Amino acid sequence: MTQIRINTAAGLLGVSDDTLRRWIDQGRVDVTRDEAGRQAVDGTSLARLAQDLAAEKNRDAVDEGAGHRSARNHLTGLVTNVISDKVMSQVELQCGRYRIVSLISTEAVEDLGLEVGSVATAVIKSTNVAIEAAR
Repeated sequence: MTQIRINTAAGLLGVSDDTLRRWIDQGRVDVTRDEAGRQAVDGTSLARLAQDLAAEKNRDAVDEGAGHRSARNHLTGLVTNVISDKVMSQVELQCGRYRIVSLISTEAVEDLGLEVGSVATAVIKSTNVAIEAAR
């Protein structure tokens, strides 16, 4: 069973330690003790909570296409930078704590009306996704 320290678990969910402790008190996530006797969150329970939180966010999502496309990986955020030349553009999005950079045609940037401060969704569909385990 994977045990994750509360501060680490809170960081993985993008919430404060206090919020995670409230959820523990509400029974939304299981807490155990690690080998040093400190409180830790059960990894399986944390994974279920992360899925529940994602489902809650999708219900209230800014991304109206959520749930209506085959690509399951989509991050909605703010456009923070657009660098364009005649043919191609580099578009940067800040999606929560994640920075997404995409190269798309300048024509697409213009058609979508992308500019700094616009809300946009990065839709990611890849045949190659590398996974790196935390140590």
